[in-house]
Amino acid sequence: MSIILLIIGLALLIVGANFFVEGASKIASYLHISPLLIGLTIVAFGTSAPEATVSILAAMGGNADVAIGNVVGSNIFNITLVVGLTAIIYPLKVENETIRKEIPFTLLASVALMIFISDKALESVSNNVVTRSDGLILLLLFVVFLYYLFEVARKGRSNTKEEKASQPNASIWGKQILFTILGLGAIIFGGDLVVDGATDIALSFGMSKTLVGLTIVAVGTSLPELVTSITAAIKKESEIALGNIVGSNIFNIMFVLGAAATISPLGVDPKMFIDISLMIILTILLLVFSRTNFKIGKFEGIILAAAYIGYLIYIIARN
Repeated sequence: MSIILLIIGLALLIVGANFFVEGASKIASYLHISPLLIGLTIVAFGTSAPEATVSILAAMGGNADVAIGNVVGSNIFNITLVVGLTAIIYPLKVENETIRKEIPFTLLASVALMIFISDKALESVSNNVVTRSDGLILLLLFVVFLYYLFEVARKGRSNTKEEKASQPNASIWGKQILFTILGLGAIIFGGDLVVDGATDIALSFGMSKTLVGLTIVAVGTSLPELVTSITAAIKKESEIALGNIVGSNIFNIMFVLGAAATISPLGVDPKMFIDISLMIILTILLLVFSRTNFKIGKFEGIILAAAYIGYLIYIIARN
């Protein structure tokens, strides 16, 4: 039964991603805004819905390790394997604004998280905890990011001459919005089936729940980003692909962890310092790669994908 759920989930992910990317790119053209902005917002927030669900529910259930581990593991997966495989399929074009603002914003979020979990070193207390006040600060940073995106969209539209003759009618609008919503629904539901099916199979083989959380749950909740970005790359919508990844990582730390910590303070496993440090290093590496000819090519993609394989070997050995 678990294998059947796994297969159905993968099928829903693939079909859903196709509809989602197609609908989102059409909406971007109708609104006269860049595909990158759509990737940073609708696509990124939509594909991060599984992480939000898992981490917030984990926080409500008092399971801080899952809440933090899921976000950090997903972000590492996004930067390495998602960017890597997508770039191998089709080189990712990187906009100047992405290099100057969006990726540094991701780095800021990662460094802020590292500061928030360093209570023992900074305040000489007995435990490291992401407190409610830390969570509120992360949510405030997320509001600042949303304001930045709103300004980018407003300036982008004001600089574009809209041609009324090219505006689609209501039925076409409705069709693309429906495609986008149905695609997102299929992605989220399919990802949930994949996580459940793969977790059952892994536990039946004797894997620990901790290891399952760091690998299958983190990877499973990032499958929407993976499938959506690869689909976007195949369709040569590289701006949507990269925007999805960068936007998802910002959303995961600032909104998902911010909301989770606000609901219930999150105790931090000391091992997470290594994972968060690696996440920061990989974000810097992504920034460096992005500055080479304003694209992430196949060579950089292979390095990033190999980095995830190395990380996976490390956490399996560690746990």
